[in-house]
Amino acid sequence: MAARVIVIGAGPAGVRAAQAIVEAGWRPLVIDEGHRDGGQIYRRQSEGLSRSYATLYGTEAKRAAALHHAFDAIKPHIDYLPQTLVWNISPGEVHVVTSERYRAHAFDALIICSGATDRLMPVKGWHLAGTYSLGGAQIALKAHACAIGSRVVLLGSGPLLYLLAAQYVKAGAGLAAVLDTSTVRTRMRALPALLSVPSALIKGAALLRILHRADVLVHRGVRPIEIHGTPDDGVSGVTVRLANGQPLDLSCDAIALGHHLRPETQLADLSGCAFKFDEAGCQWLPKVDRDGRSSVSNVYLAGDGAHVRGADAAERAGRLAALAVLLDQGREVDGMAMLRKQLARYSRFAAGLRRAFPWPAEAAAALSDDTVICRCEAVTVGQLRRIVQVTGASEANRAKAFSRVGMGRCQGRYCAHAAAEVIAATISIPLSEVGRLRPQAPVKPLPMAIVEDS
Repeated sequence: MAARVIVIGAGPAGVRAAQAIVEAGWRPLVIDEGHRDGGQIYRRQSEGLSRSYATLYGTEAKRAAALHHAFDAIKPHIDYLPQTLVWNISPGEVHVVTSERYRAHAFDALIICSGATDRLMPVKGWHLAGTYSLGGAQIALKAHACAIGSRVVLLGSGPLLYLLAAQYVKAGAGLAAVLDTSTVRTRMRALPALLSVPSALIKGAALLRILHRADVLVHRGVRPIEIHGTPDDGVSGVTVRLANGQPLDLSCDAIALGHHLRPETQLADLSGCAFKFDEAGCQWLPKVDRDGRSSVSNVYLAGDGAHVRGADAAERAGRLAALAVLLDQGREVDGMAMLRKQLARYSRFAAGLRRAFPWPAEAAAALSDDTVICRCEAVTVGQLRRIVQVTGASEANRAKAFSRVGMGRCQGRYCAHAAAEVIAATISIPLSEVGRLRPQAPVKPLPMAIVEDS
């Protein structure tokens, strides 16, 4: 008898996981918050738009097409719920909302492929209208065929910074500058690990060539100072300090921020999965074995939602997790050893990326007191520092209770990492001692008119 397998997410990991389950003769349920498959990196454009794969995905066009075609092929053999929010997970059940209707789905095995989101360090003025995350700016381009502004600045670090810049150039959007907080020196030090996946380096070089041919201004080793603008008119410019110590002022009407990516772990947390602190990445990650098994029986984690290693690795991790499900359900499988070997190579590459594009932890201590740390609740860095100093609230959830940092609509997705850094710097304790915010259901806001699906 076929096991009831649920796959959450239809990005690279989710599609390949579902494909492996279908190949075994079972019919999985695939739940996707997006309106179509592809995830963030291979997000499909909205119906009615007809931009080419080359224009939309650039160097990733062939992989995007392959993933979309793979999903189209298995779609008749799966139960697919797009535009469906998984808002809670309880033992043996996934709780979802589709079109304001609630339903619980039972499972024998659950594969969570929740993907990643932007990792953000606040900048003074980042609460002004016209400030986006890099991922948000990419969604606007892919899903809606529009740029976030007519003169856009991209600020941060990581591969997405350059991928998005190249995509904006190819789309004909007005890109004013790319401002990278990482340095050439950090990349050179990371080169041995990055060479473990030469094809990725070649793609990166191709992105840089696109920017060079378009005469896009690129500065590395910058330190963000302030985003300028007014509450009425939004963003009007940005000031950074260059690697040589000189200030640089740029005019712009929109800015996108991001420092690499971080796993979306809320669903893993609600499933009861254990976490561990990753010193190299300065963050908490769910514990998984080499095949994707979590600490909870019959709950598996795959792709960037467990460990950010990129889309190519996510496809392999999704398939490997599905094979682990089949193996644990008593089915014979093959190909796991090869997938493990390939993923080990991507893990080395990911470690190289962390060294090449480091999380700017030191920036938290330098933030001015009037910088907004939590945009949802309009809490400033100074308010958080005073609360920590006065109450002694050194643990993330206690500081949240006193300050409301992380209580807003995003539930800490965009402020929790930086807030933890501020707390640690304020009272001079290791970041690991601050802990992590505990997510609560619902993981995202639900409509008031929700009714149970009969």
